[in-house]
Amino acid sequence: MSLLEVKSFAAGQWVAPDANARIIENAVTGAPLGRAGNDTLDVQAMLDYARQTGGPALRALTFHDRARMLKALASHLGKHKQALYDLSFATGATQSDHMIDIDGGIGTMFVFASKGRREMPDAHVYLDGDVEQLSRNGTFMGQHIATPLQGVAVHINAFNFPVWGMLEKLAPTLLAGVPAIVKPATATCYVTELAVKIMLDSGILPAGALQLVSGGLGDMLDRLTCQDVVGFTGSAQTAFKLRSAPHILRNSIRFVAEQDSLNASILGPDAVPGTPEFDLFIKEAHREMTTKAGQKCTAIRRILAPQAQVDAVIEALSARLAKTVIGDPQAEGTRMGALVSNSQKRDVLEKAGLIGTEAERVFGDPDKFDVQGADAAKGAFLPPMLFHCADPDAAVRIHDSEAFGPVSTVMGYRDLDHAIALVNRGEGSLVASVITHDPEVAREVAMGAGAFHGRLYFNNRDSMKESTGHGSPLPHMVHGGPGRAGGGEELGGVRGVMHYMQRTAIQGSPDILTAIGRKWVPGATEKPAPAHPFTRTFHDLQIGETIHTAPREITLADIEHFAEFTGDTFYAHMDEAAATRNPFFPGRVAHGYLLLSFAAGLFVEPNEGPVLANTGLDALRFMKPVQAGDSMKVRLTVKHKTPRNDEYGEVRWHVTLTNQDDDLVAEYDLLTMNAYSS
Repeated sequence: MSLLEVKSFAAGQWVAPDANARIIENAVTGAPLGRAGNDTLDVQAMLDYARQTGGPALRALTFHDRARMLKALASHLGKHKQALYDLSFATGATQSDHMIDIDGGIGTMFVFASKGRREMPDAHVYLDGDVEQLSRNGTFMGQHIATPLQGVAVHINAFNFPVWGMLEKLAPTLLAGVPAIVKPATATCYVTELAVKIMLDSGILPAGALQLVSGGLGDMLDRLTCQDVVGFTGSAQTAFKLRSAPHILRNSIRFVAEQDSLNASILGPDAVPGTPEFDLFIKEAHREMTTKAGQKCTAIRRILAPQAQVDAVIEALSARLAKTVIGDPQAEGTRMGALVSNSQKRDVLEKAGLIGTEAERVFGDPDKFDVQGADAAKGAFLPPMLFHCADPDAAVRIHDSEAFGPVSTVMGYRDLDHAIALVNRGEGSLVASVITHDPEVAREVAMGAGAFHGRLYFNNRDSMKESTGHGSPLPHMVHGGPGRAGGGEELGGVRGVMHYMQRTAIQGSPDILTAIGRKWVPGATEKPAPAHPFTRTFHDLQIGETIHTAPREITLADIEHFAEFTGDTFYAHMDEAAATRNPFFPGRVAHGYLLLSFAAGLFVEPNEGPVLANTGLDALRFMKPVQAGDSMKVRLTVKHKTPRNDEYGEVRWHVTLTNQDDDLVAEYDLLTMNAYSS
C-alpha cells in the first residue's frame, strides 16, 4: 500500500512533501502510513500571501459577513464528516472520539458564527464597552474600539485533536478578520490536511484566508511582526522555547499558549458511596482516563477524595476500568483505542514511571493487558493505569509531571482546605472539577482555587443529565489557564476573537465617535426625520435621525388611575406624608412605568408600517422624579441598526425623557424589529 503524501497549502498552491519528509505511522498497526514535511516551503511567500491577499479580503467583510462565512464552512464540513471519520481511525481514535474532535470542531464553528451575528455589529469596528464622558459638557468623549490586526495568525496545534484543535482557533481568527496559517502536529496532520482541503475546495473562503503547513515551520516565526499572532497548543517545554525567542520578545508578538495541565477532580465531602454524586464522580474519572486514550489536555490527572473514601474510589473506579475494552477503534465493542504513536506510548510509560516513584499502581499493567482486534506489541496501545499516592503532601512528581495518556492518580485529603491546597499544587491548570451537592463546598473551592484554574466545573444530581463533562471545553467559555497551563485564554465567545484584534482608545467629539463606531453617541448631531421614523423602513432610517415630541402634563388623576389600573400602590405614589419622608422624593411622584407608557404614547406612530415589534428595553435609568403638574417630552433617535435575517433588522433607538425645565428624567434604549420594505 502506497504512503499518503500529506501536502502543505502555501501561497495558493498545494506542495508535496520532499525527500526529507517525516514518516507517519498508523497508531493501530504501527505500520508506515504517510509522509509529511517540506524544508523548501517559501515561508515568506506564505506570510506575504496572508498579509497582502487574505487580510485585506477578510477585513473588507463585516463581522456578520464573516459569521455567515463561518456558518457556511461549518455546514460544508458537516457534509463531509464521514470521510474525516474514516481517516481518523488511523490516529487510534474511536468513533466516540471522532464525535469530540470532528463534530465538536464543527459545532464550535457554528457557535462562533452565531455569536458573531448576535453579539457583534454588522460593521468593521467592534465597540468595547460604553462611551466615557471625559468633559463636563459632553463635547469630549472616549470609547474603546477593536479592529483586526493587519497580520497573520500562525496556529501551532497538538496531535490529539487534528480537527477541533484547528477549528477552535480558526473560527475566532476568521471572525476577527485575520488570515491563518495552520501547522498541525505531524503525527495526525493527514486528518487536518483533509479538513483544510474540504474547506478550500468549497470556495467559501477568500484567497489567502487559510494556509496549511504539514511538517515544520522553518524560520516562519522569526519573520513575524507586531501585527501577527502565534496560537500554540502543546508541551510547556516547547511553548517556553518558542515564546522566549528573542524575535518574539523584541517585537511583543502575541503568543497565546495552552500547554501542560495537571487537571484535578475533587470528590466533595458530602459525596459518599451510595449518593448520585459518588457514582457521577466515578463515571467522570473513568471517561477522562479512557476518552482519546487519555490524550486530552483537559483529562483528569489527579483524583482527590476524602481520606475515608479513597479505598471506595479505587475499588469503584478499578471495577469500571476493568470493563473497558481496548482495541482496534473500528472494531465493534471497542471503548478505548490506541495512543497516537509508539513514540507517544514510550513517553507515557516514562512519565508513568516517574509517578510510580511516589505512588503505587493499583490498576493496569502495561506488560499484561488484552487488546481486541489488534497487536498490542505493534500498535500504540496501553491499558488505563490508576495510581494511589498515600502521601500527596510530600510528593512532587504527581503534581508536576503529566503522563499524556490513560494515567491518573488517586490521593486523599483531610478536609476541604487540604483539598484546595493539593489541587493548587498543580501550579495552574485548564480545569478542576468538584462533584458536590453542597453549594457552600462549591463556593469555598471557587474562592480558594479559582485563581489557579482557567475553568471550575461543578456537577451534581441536579445538573448531571445536561452537563457537558469535566473535559469538554465549550466555545462559550474560556479555555486556558494560568501558570503551567500557559497563561492563555482561547474560546470564550467574543473574548476569543479579541486575541486577533487591537483594542484602541479613541477620544474626540460625539460626532467623531459616532462616525467611527457607526453608533450614535448622545451629543452628536441629530438629523431631522423627513417623516415619522416608524413609517420608514430599516434601510431608509439613518443613524442620528431624531424626532422631538410635544410635551405632556402629568396630573394627579393620571398617577391615581395608573395605580388603580396596575395595582402598583407603592406609598411614594399614593401617600403624600410617607413620600415626603423619603429622601429621594419631594412628595407623591409619578410611577416610572407610567412615564414610559406616556413616552410610548408620545412617539409611537399608530398606523401599520415597517415597525414589526418592540423587542425590549436596555439600560433603563430614572434620573429625576416627576410630580403632578410637571410635564414631560421625548427625544427619539436612531442609535444603531443590525440586520437580523432576509426580511427585517433590529433598530436600537436612544430615548430620553425630559421635564419642563429640560432636566433629564429618564433614559433608555428601545429595541424594535423593522422590515426592510414597506
